[in-house]
Order: sequence, then C-alpha cells, then structure tokens
Amino acid sequence: MSDSAVVTVEAPAKVNLSLHVVGRRDDGYHLLDSLIVFAGVGDTVTAAPADELTLTVDGPFATALAEALPPGADNIVLTAARRLAALAGVQAAARLTLTKRLPVAAGIGGGSADAAAALTALCRLWRVAPDPAALRALALGLGADVPVCLHGRAALVSGVGEGITDAPALPPAWLVLVNPLVAVSTPAVFKARRGRFNQPAPLTEAPADVTALAEALRARANDLTKAAVALAPEIGTVLVDLGALPGCLLARMSGSGATCFGLFATGAEARAAAARLAADRPQWWSAAAPLLP
Repeated sequence: MSDSAVVTVEAPAKVNLSLHVVGRRDDGYHLLDSLIVFAGVGDTVTAAPADELTLTVDGPFATALAEALPPGADNIVLTAARRLAALAGVQAAARLTLTKRLPVAAGIGGGSADAAAALTALCRLWRVAPDPAALRALALGLGADVPVCLHGRAALVSGVGEGITDAPALPPAWLVLVNPLVAVSTPAVFKARRGRFNQPAPLTEAPADVTALAEALRARANDLTKAAVALAPEIGTVLVDLGALPGCLLARMSGSGATCFGLFATGAEARAAAARLAADRPQWWSAAAPLLP
C-alpha cells in the first residue's frame, strides 16, 4: 500500500462564538441561532484501503473516549462510515485511525468533527460523490453539529443544525481554549435551561478587526452558560480565569460546555495566556489556536 492511497483529514475544534436558544420544536429539539467557527487545533482522521472496516483510536484522549462510550456502542466515526457506504452503495471497508487530541463531551464538536472528517476522508478513499443534499441529511442524522463540521468554515447556523450559511468575513484572531476536564452532557444542559427563549441575532456585517468582533459578540450570548455552570461549577471558574488574562477581549463558553474560549488579537498574547493557564491550572486542558479563515 502506497502512502498516496492513505487519506488524512483534520477535524478542527468547533467553537460557538455565540449561541442563542430561540425556540423548541414539538418533538422536543431546541431551535438555535449560532455563530460557529473553527480553531487551528483538533483531531485527525486517517483512512486507508482495507478488506473490512476497522477503527483504531490513539492520542491523549483515546482512553477517555473509550470510557465515555456506552457498552456495545460504536464510535461515531464507524457509524458515519457505515451510513456513507450504504448511501453510496459501496462496501464499508477501510482502516480508519482517529487521533484524539480534543477532550470528550467538551462542547467543541469533537465527535461531530471526527464524523465529518471521516465522511470527507472516505468519500476520497472510496471515490464516491454522494448527492450533496443526501450527504447533508446523513450528517444531520449523526448529530446536530456534524453538518456544520462538514461545511468546514465559519457559519451562521439555525434550526436544529440544518440551516447553514457562510458567516461574514471574520478578522484574524486567536483563541485560547480551556476545559477543566469535566464532561458535560448536552441533553442535561438543555434540560436544566430555564427562562424564556432568546431572539435570533445573526452576525450580518463583517467586523473590521478583532476588537469589533469582540464588541459584536458582547451584544450576543451563550444561552446555555447558566445551566452548564449549575451542573459543572468549574466552568464558572474557567470563565473568571480566562477573563482575567492579559489581552483577553472576551471570555465565553462554547456549545453546551465545558470548554470555554478567550478571544485574543495576536498569537503571542494567546500563547502567553495559555502558558500562564497551564502553569496555574495544570489539571486543566488548554490550547492556543488561530481562528481558521
């Protein structure tokens, strides 16, 4: 097998810069309005030719992922592979490797990004090009964040994850991602949310610079923060520590938590902040990463 036959796809962290809960459908699923971006840190999915479908998981969070899976449950990467094979009418055969660098159940779309990367890698490996609408429907069936991870660039997301449009151009910026290594259940956070629904507030104009981006985000929110902090008080501590770092323009939780982000203007400021956090809170996971264009 030549190296050229192996397909490698990055699965970057998904970050909700804002997240408004704007309603709920009759089936109980919540309707969202979110500005989603991707950071230059994440997992990696590799697909190679094989006679059967297998998955090997390595990386710093491989054990945590294995422990988080219910007994007998498949990793979402395998589920994505089988559904894509059925859609494309091909044999589900590939040697998949997932390098897990992102924390598990962390609100940064780790599993969703992995599934999207697997779909992209296997479309290339198997040389299939499913109907785009059918592929998006498959992605949504895997999870609400999989379609935007498959989209792969900054987007305004609505509905239960099916409404995706490109966001206005965003300025260069850096993020410091921090997770106290506390897993948070998304269904539990939504169940714990109280209060009225918010109004949609999609970003319609391109911010001139990172300061303008921070101002635009301050006019918005993450409506799940209060509920998540009630379930995992460590998130509140993360937000306080992030907000106190030199150069941090905004500190906010991503998704349903527990990962939070600090917004920074430069890589030097972000890396210095991440290093300081790593020294002060060695029990946490933290990473400095650019906002991907």
